[in-house]
Amino acid sequence: MESTYEEAVQLRAQGQAGQAITIFAQLLEKDPNNAELLYQMACAHDNLGLEKQAVPYYVAALRNQLDESHRPGALLGLGSTYRTLGQYESAKEILAQGVSEFPNHRELKVFYAMALYNVGEHAEAMKLLLTELADTTKDAGIASFEKAIRFYADKLDHIWDE
Repeated sequence: MESTYEEAVQLRAQGQAGQAITIFAQLLEKDPNNAELLYQMACAHDNLGLEKQAVPYYVAALRNQLDESHRPGALLGLGSTYRTLGQYESAKEILAQGVSEFPNHRELKVFYAMALYNVGEHAEAMKLLLTELADTTKDAGIASFEKAIRFYADKLDHIWDE
């Protein structure tokens, strides 16, 4: 089974997600609660733009105690998929969970900011993105304004009178 699983993962990584799905489906017939298989199946569906079909696999993978190496990706995948399907509150909830569980995974924060934008929490979304930008930029121009970017990140609506 292991070589077949690895083959399917490699196929997905090489852009052959349809073939990978066939293999993952066969493996899931034998082991339907395997969290890693469920996660890989979700990713393969996402790779093909089949977001609605990916959701139940993400949910099942997380429910079946997906290990820490794949859990951040599953939370991001599920949250992002909910967002693209217009299920913004669900996206916000899942991505917030991801940020809470894995605060050092900056990609979760960026996708969470997108969900915040979608639910109308624009100020919080901008604050999060500006902070991530200040934390991660290698651009000299942006870095030279890091202090100002951090200062204004949560004051975007403030008006200073003379």
